[in-house]
Amino acid sequence: MERTAAVWGMTTAALAVSASAVVISVSGTAPGTASFWRCLMALPALVPAALWERRRSGAPSRRALLTAAVAGVLFAGDMLLWTQAISEVGAGLSTVLVNLQVVLVPVLAWLVDRERMTRSFFVCAPVMLAGVLCTAGLLDRAPAGADPVWGTVHALLAALCYSGFLFLLRRGGQGAPPVQPYVLVMVAATVASLAAGAWWYGLDLTPAAPALGWLALVALSSQIVGWLLVAVCSPKLSSQLGAVLLLLTPIGSVVLGAVVLGEHPSPWQLVGCALILAGAFRLAVARK
Repeated sequence: MERTAAVWGMTTAALAVSASAVVISVSGTAPGTASFWRCLMALPALVPAALWERRRSGAPSRRALLTAAVAGVLFAGDMLLWTQAISEVGAGLSTVLVNLQVVLVPVLAWLVDRERMTRSFFVCAPVMLAGVLCTAGLLDRAPAGADPVWGTVHALLAALCYSGFLFLLRRGGQGAPPVQPYVLVMVAATVASLAAGAWWYGLDLTPAAPALGWLALVALSSQIVGWLLVAVCSPKLSSQLGAVLLLLTPIGSVVLGAVVLGEHPSPWQLVGCALILAGAFRLAVARK
């Protein structure tokens, strides 16, 4: 029963997060602004939940809190780089590229935990790399996106940060109360987004009311619902099943990008998208 609830929780989380790329694009805000405000506006709802958990289950260990702080910094890097990629390669394709985490997380598990690499990894990784090249528009005369090459670079760097974030979020949530570390993830991400946004990615501390409204929607769908559910549910599932369920995020983003934003990837970019998703799915279900 607990596993079934976790599956539905992860499914809900993936679909909730899938809308964030489109909503951020509609908001028209810079990466620093979007990353800072989406985390900050989630805290008033998350902090009471953390205090309730603390009274009920006690405080997490110092190691869990340190892991959460590092995960928060990586999450900020993921948000900043990915938001930059949205304007360059599109909401849908940028989200597909970021989900190369299905390849990168096993590499982290091998490097850190000495988890065995399977034959499927070495078969699927080149297929997904070919998908990246197609998605970047290297085979097109007029690929979709304002700057698909740099968009791909930023999305791949975001994938590295995203992979580290997921690895630490799942690892830190095993055998520990999940909400308190997650709130620390959001606090660390808020501070890191504030610092990096002011330095590089553009930060507006007084965005217009319409933009703030869109970012509040992202905070609700992603930070309060989506990623909190991932923090709670992912430790209860195998890494393989969790990875498969998170693939609903890029699929939803591609569909919403086409319907809401009118994004029309080129045929080669769609081929690249399909290669990445097919390789990621095969890799996830084959990791045993």
